[in-house]
Amino acid sequence: MNESIDLLRLRLHAIEARMHEVVNIHTSVIKKLPKAQQLSAINLLNYLALRNEDITTLQDSLHLLGLSSLSNAESHIYRQLQAILAITGTEFQLSDLDRCTAEYGFQQLRDNCQQLFGTDTKEGKPAVMVTFDNSFLEKPEWVSRLLENGMNIARINCAHDNEELWLKLIELLHEASQDTGIPCKLYMDLAGPKIRVKLLGKGRKDGKVKISEGETFHMVEKDAAFDKQEMVIYPNESGLIAMLKVGERVYFDDGLIKAEIIEKNESEVKLKVLRNSTKNGYLKNEKGINFPDSILNFSSLTSFDKQCLPFILQHADMIGYSFVRNPEDLAHLQLLLEYGPQTTIGVVIKIETAEAVQQLPALLLQGMTHPGFAVMIARGDLAVEIGFERLGEIQEEILWICEAAHTPVIWATQVLENLNKSGIATRAEITDVGLAAQADCIMINKGAYTIKVMETIKEVLSRNSGHHHKKRYRFRRLGIAAGFFANDGKLI
Repeated sequence: MNESIDLLRLRLHAIEARMHEVVNIHTSVIKKLPKAQQLSAINLLNYLALRNEDITTLQDSLHLLGLSSLSNAESHIYRQLQAILAITGTEFQLSDLDRCTAEYGFQQLRDNCQQLFGTDTKEGKPAVMVTFDNSFLEKPEWVSRLLENGMNIARINCAHDNEELWLKLIELLHEASQDTGIPCKLYMDLAGPKIRVKLLGKGRKDGKVKISEGETFHMVEKDAAFDKQEMVIYPNESGLIAMLKVGERVYFDDGLIKAEIIEKNESEVKLKVLRNSTKNGYLKNEKGINFPDSILNFSSLTSFDKQCLPFILQHADMIGYSFVRNPEDLAHLQLLLEYGPQTTIGVVIKIETAEAVQQLPALLLQGMTHPGFAVMIARGDLAVEIGFERLGEIQEEILWICEAAHTPVIWATQVLENLNKSGIATRAEITDVGLAAQADCIMINKGAYTIKVMETIKEVLSRNSGHHHKKRYRFRRLGIAAGFFANDGKLI
């Protein structure tokens, strides 16, 4: 047994040394951050050092000895390592113990959530963000009901409508908040470079065209010549065709239609439909297009986004940055915000591209330079970009890494979508809400049954929060166990 502990101690010290090495390499980055964020950055780097190698056999050995296996310690990973080393015989001076304790990590995340969402995570329940719709103007009582049912943040998507309508929705929110006495934050999404279908030839008049598996069609630059009798689309972004390559996949309508580029010239590409899972087989105008295999050199901040900034800075508490790809994108927005009237506006980066997933640690370190920062897992476009089968894995990794950085996470896209539209939830949707309890905020979209959605979220989360907070499971008394012992511990 002693030999096993000695070997474990050697492996743990090797991890400790790697953590020190990674932090030392990034000392200059850490020093550029506000002092309040430096411990969080160090903890993030320590966690990345740990997760850069496979420690599953080490975890098994620790577990067999009744020790912490280093899981569920994202918020204070080095201090957890030191605690295990102390149990195995390593002596630490008080001054050597890492200051990022479990209590510190939890408090940092709690403070960040309070600042951004106006909510306290003490009870382990996420904040709730609700997407506003212009139909609310016809039934203003809905906003008061949303507040009374737990809405903490109202969301306005700048990809739709205009400043005149946004202002009416904002005034409606303020009136309802004043009437109910319930405060509510305002979050506004930048539209970003969302690439959408524009039918040019066949189907243009009706705004939709039927297309089947195996058929081909063309995607062209705006000024390209084409046969108006054929199916031709323009992707609403000039210069896109030059960035594409033969063999790359192209998805339409949130991935329901899958195609592949089979031919290309300077002004157009020819695509072949590999799958069409839409209900009626139509490709429609304004449906989104995703290019998961392509390197697209578009700015994440469009000219329209820049036009929206003054309005957002005047009215919103948080700004959502769509299709952010790298820390340079984020630094660009932060620079523009410095010259606005409200430099303390919270910034939420939306992770919805494969590049953003790869660049997440660098994005977090850049985000920590801003007073008030969070991450949104924008699962719609993200699932199309990385593949639906990888979404479960990636959204969990994002949660882990953001918790290590003490950065709040918003769980977004299709939360109780079927319930919101039809009034009936699927079993998978209820399970999804349970998983959403690991995030710090849940975003729901507009729908006819929004109040029912909020009531369901409240009920599911009130039950789940007793069993775990974030990813740390808590041994609350189980009803099944209680029932067993109520029968004197005898099997029926």
